[in-house]
Amino acid sequence: MVGHSDVMIGFAICTEQSFMRVRSTVAELGYAVAPDDCYLALRGLRTASVRMKQHHKQGLALAEWLQTRPEVERVLHPALPGHPGHEIWKRDFSGASGLFGLVLKPCPAPAIEAMLDGMELFGMGYSWGGFESLIIPSHPEQLRTAKPWREAGPTLRIHAGLEDIDDLIDDLARGFERLNAAAR
Repeated sequence: MVGHSDVMIGFAICTEQSFMRVRSTVAELGYAVAPDDCYLALRGLRTASVRMKQHHKQGLALAEWLQTRPEVERVLHPALPGHPGHEIWKRDFSGASGLFGLVLKPCPAPAIEAMLDGMELFGMGYSWGGFESLIIPSHPEQLRTAKPWREAGPTLRIHAGLEDIDDLIDDLARGFERLNAAAR
């Protein structure tokens, strides 16, 4: 919501039945938002609509480009036609954020490290909604409980920021060159 990666803030959404319990827990733990953080969140809300449209556009462009790469097994982005759940996404959403995942074809861990260590525009981190692009390995096989993760290759999590799309593609392309060189 903030969009500038300078505040950590969130919301607790609850039912009427759980409201008093959540409220008392917040009070007992002393959770409060500082005035400056509220100001920065309000600043970010003023540009959220235009930023989210750009994140959607950037994320979809990167996802489509990544689908063409021989190193990529599959792209995990519900706005892509052919993605499982795409019809539900179309029914329920008018856009997406720049956050999505991809599964690489099997490759050694040092190759992934070589790819990520040399990124110039993509930082490493778990945030989303900020102006900068991020990439980080993810491990759904360690977190899934409802259905086992069966992918053979490593998974990357990407947040498409607001940088020039051609520059982001070039950064990823150079990353794949490093991945391929290290995998030999």
